[in-house]
Amino acid sequence: MVGEAFSLDFPLTSGYIGVKGPTRKMRRNQTASTVNLEAIRRAHQRIKPYINQTPVLTCKGLNRLADAEIFFKCENFQKVGAFKFRGATNAVFSLPDKEVVNGVATHSSGNHAQALALAAQKRGIRAYLVMPKNAPKVKRTAVEGYGGKIIFCEPTLEAREAMLNQIIEETGATFIHPYNNFAVIAGQGTAALELIEEVDNLNVVMVPVGGGGLLSGTAVAVSSILSQAEVIGTEPEGADDAYRSFIQGRLIPSVNPQTIADGLLTSLGDITFPLIRKYVDRIVTVSEEAIISAMRLIWERMKLIIEPSSAVPYGALLERKVNLKGKRVGIILSGGNVDLERLPWLA
Repeated sequence: MVGEAFSLDFPLTSGYIGVKGPTRKMRRNQTASTVNLEAIRRAHQRIKPYINQTPVLTCKGLNRLADAEIFFKCENFQKVGAFKFRGATNAVFSLPDKEVVNGVATHSSGNHAQALALAAQKRGIRAYLVMPKNAPKVKRTAVEGYGGKIIFCEPTLEAREAMLNQIIEETGATFIHPYNNFAVIAGQGTAALELIEEVDNLNVVMVPVGGGGLLSGTAVAVSSILSQAEVIGTEPEGADDAYRSFIQGRLIPSVNPQTIADGLLTSLGDITFPLIRKYVDRIVTVSEEAIISAMRLIWERMKLIIEPSSAVPYGALLERKVNLKGKRVGIILSGGNVDLERLPWLA
């Protein structure tokens, strides 16, 4: 399906924050997918020996503030401190030996780089990580600790891709895309699978969206098991390309995004976007102030260290971008890799 064109045969919806856009049923008929519940279940069995089955926690104080019953799936407790380890591990261990003999490579601002480095270490292969030179220090240090070889570049997508192509040509490493990869998406969907198995009768599942790997994997899992549950993507207002793409029905790249949620700066891919159109009910955007408030509240009330990207779904509830009063809401806290010298409320 990579690179395959698809037609837009439903009416566009006028864009405003919180609009649902075309119905899930209408969009399901648009495109077939090789990421399905069976693939996610296989991924879960494959990665189980390596990942943490992270806890689901609740907080009465945060429930009251949001007017909903919230279940936080704590991927900040995942290995490498983020859900990314699920997808990277599934991708690395899905590859035949002949495809990993020269190692694996990717470009990433941090969490996927850490995840791929550790997954490669566990399989006993090399990992080459192209990272922007302004990537958070805590993430750079972690990549090095997992044995990954970092190659720095300018903080633009073009620079990352150019450097990655050079590394692959020189080393023969296999490229593992941070999100636009079927095995990665199936691996990310395992977090929602665990959440659904642990918490009964969820009405809504909310996740942050950057490149869309977590959102698309989550949406496939939720739609397959809880057909009546709503799947909501959440995105910073200053990096709202997924929201605009969803509303307009075409891929709109991220251009000069401005947000403290550094894990959500990337654009959707040609694999993740069709899955999101097909399975996600709506995408809403969240202000920087709400992201910071949500992050601080979760730190203070739940004693959980989460990164700004993780706080975006709860920020949407604080801003009442969605009316979920009285609903049972699952939120995937995507990660907890924070540069403690750059906490947003100290800026």
